[in-house]
Amino acid sequence: MPDPSTLRSHRWFGPDDLRSFGHRSRLKGMGLDDEDYRGKPIVAILNTWSDLNTCHSHFKTRVEDVRRGILQAGGFPVEIPVMSLGEMMMKPTTMFYRNLLAMETEEVLRCHPVDAAVLMGGCDKTVPAMLMGALSADIPSIFMPAGPMLKARWKNETLGSGSDSWKFWAERCAGSLCDRDWFEIENCIARSAGTCMTMGTASTMAAVSEALGFTLPGAACIPAVVAEHSRLAVASGRRAVAIAWENLRPSRIASRKSFENAVRTALTTGGSTNAIVHLIAMAGRAGVELTLDDFDALSRETPVLADLRPAGRFLMEDLFNAGGVPALLEQIRHLLHLDCQTVGGMSLGEQIAGAGVIDSEVIRPLDRPVSPTGGTCVLRGNLAPGGSVIKGIAAEPRLLKHTGPALVFDDYADLKARVNDPDLPVTADTVMVLRTAGPVGAPGMPEWGMLPIPKKLLEQGVRDLVRISDARMSGTSYGACVLHVAPESWVGGPLALVEDGDLIELDVESRRLHWHVSDEEAARRRANWKPRASRFERGYGKLHQDHVSQADQGCDFDFLRGRSPESEPDIH
Repeated sequence: MPDPSTLRSHRWFGPDDLRSFGHRSRLKGMGLDDEDYRGKPIVAILNTWSDLNTCHSHFKTRVEDVRRGILQAGGFPVEIPVMSLGEMMMKPTTMFYRNLLAMETEEVLRCHPVDAAVLMGGCDKTVPAMLMGALSADIPSIFMPAGPMLKARWKNETLGSGSDSWKFWAERCAGSLCDRDWFEIENCIARSAGTCMTMGTASTMAAVSEALGFTLPGAACIPAVVAEHSRLAVASGRRAVAIAWENLRPSRIASRKSFENAVRTALTTGGSTNAIVHLIAMAGRAGVELTLDDFDALSRETPVLADLRPAGRFLMEDLFNAGGVPALLEQIRHLLHLDCQTVGGMSLGEQIAGAGVIDSEVIRPLDRPVSPTGGTCVLRGNLAPGGSVIKGIAAEPRLLKHTGPALVFDDYADLKARVNDPDLPVTADTVMVLRTAGPVGAPGMPEWGMLPIPKKLLEQGVRDLVRISDARMSGTSYGACVLHVAPESWVGGPLALVEDGDLIELDVESRRLHWHVSDEEAARRRANWKPRASRFERGYGKLHQDHVSQADQGCDFDFLRGRSPESEPDIH
């Protein structure tokens, strides 16, 4: 039997003193006795369930599966609710609150008598937020992903949440889809609890978490409402007790090598561009320097093998049935650091060894990739000196090398007001530009980057257009969208100076985004540019605007990089 005095929680409950007497007596006031907790690892279940978070609507019952696993392994489970970031309902964007949940996760873990934690998340920003907090607190933690929803169908079509919403909305705006069909799609496109079943941000971050080493093998792809997901929850609870005894801290898992594995996983899945922002922030919490240039360098040599929407044909349930993330990573084994530690107690190489591909259409072989390289590319130039990103495999190939005149929208309200004006001066060659959409300006860098195609172009059959912004876009989105332009326009980035008619050149192969104005003209406009007034004077909004970093630095708060101090909170 391991020595209970080695557990972190022993400091709260073990000593024979007045303070520990108070801690023990309060547990007994809840109907517990010594047999419930004495000498056992205390495992926190950080639950992001909410009635307004569809992705996590099954967590109210799934938490009981986690609890069962903890009890089976001889631990003491304690459920602690934390902020639920529901992508669909929260405004202006869950990204605005990602760092708030990260702070809450870190402080909840540090201030309580916790020996290990099961992090229950899945909806886009909950994954990086909880892992950022756990990395900073450096208390043994295992991530339990919500899982994707089941595949949906409408008539004879398979539907992918998010991706097909944009597609059918464009057809409705073009006059090609009647109201009855639109409402039928609304009723069936989200078939069950769980995250979007496309390779959007939620699924990308789940796959990234598995490759990084923070989930059990195969966890990322298990659909939310199947029996295997309940068993995953139980197994995660059991493993949490083991990592408490082993003191397997995040600092033993997260390293430069493991983050490179995570980046390659995001790339080979054809995953969300949002993974770039989140992984840079997560790496910063682990003391690992990860840059846009690292992403681009790895992109140039990592094939896209997962044929998943929005860039491909299939959905997450198909990936699960095809062998999941272990089978996908086994295909690129030669590109991975196989010696990296995982929360399951084995190396990544051991975790994926022998994982077979069941369907080679969903997980392509190396000699038949979706794309040989470059699922996501980093662009630089005088319009984005700090960098920008584009998901090239999700764009129409004709637009990957394009020069056209700018049509500028000063903010999202301006875009909504004018985009469908019949007199809008827009053609298929236009480069639409949206500003005031970055981390400070929006605020929170919302998913506005897939600017809607103007109705007049939709009616002409145009379905893609070069679009540039300092915003993000949903991982379920697609198109020739240049995103994350840094520095953002609100703080005076070059995007703030672009005017209608300026020629903008996009060349994805050369990784170039060039604004065709002279240095003298740019300087003249810079001299006339005036910073905007602060958006917030109090509260979390002011904290965010004063301390959030730019997209190329992960949008974390400048005072949160790195881990918490080594010292534990005083108990007196």
